[in-house]
Amino acid sequence: MTLPRILLLLAVTLLLGTGVATAAPSAPLADVVATLEQGYASLRDLQASFAQRTEMAAVKRAQTGSGELFIRKGAGDRALFRFNYAKPSQQIVSDGKTVWYYLPENRQVMTMDASALFAGGGGVALSYLTGIGQISRDFTVTFAGNGRDAKGNHVLDLVPKKQGQAFARLQLTVSARAVEEYQRAGKATVPFPIVSSVVVDQMGSRTSFEFSKIRVNRGLAGSLFTFKAPAGVEVIQAPGVK
Repeated sequence: MTLPRILLLLAVTLLLGTGVATAAPSAPLADVVATLEQGYASLRDLQASFAQRTEMAAVKRAQTGSGELFIRKGAGDRALFRFNYAKPSQQIVSDGKTVWYYLPENRQVMTMDASALFAGGGGVALSYLTGIGQISRDFTVTFAGNGRDAKGNHVLDLVPKKQGQAFARLQLTVSARAVEEYQRAGKATVPFPIVSSVVVDQMGSRTSFEFSKIRVNRGLAGSLFTFKAPAGVEVIQAPGVK
């Protein structure tokens, strides 16, 4: 899997949450969307463990990965993130301007311009990464299937409104408990109400993310989002990086 594809999928799936599933009566689509949008608006930073699985449409095999992620909203259109993959061993770090992609086994780090990386097809993904995007603005949103999973959570199917996106569809499973709390309180109380997420690309390949040990709004340090190449590591600059 190429670096731009990895980063796009990671960015798209940053709307993730901590809600615990409970069976609940059906909720209007507008309430589920409001739970998601209002909750995400209150997010400042996120730390979590993750497990990733990609099922390739062209071949009958799957790729898996796991590790720890850190995300912090930046000023304006800046997005700060760090993915420490334990399997396979690699790091992807961004201070909002530059992205570093470090492969310890190859003793190489590639640097590239963050805005160029997310331009074009990744624009919607970047808007979510920075907290600007709204699913009701960027996607046509419907319930997937009967709208519920086996645990009673709400399953949304999101199709990008803009043509030419690098992904065809995004599926988000929203915590039923978070929606209930929104309906009871009249406002969202969970910054990440997503139970699971799946990104489907134009070729039909699917990438899912499962998250655990999630902590939000803990005040992550800026030093987490910079990278200094270890001694003896080759630095490869992609075009557009100063």
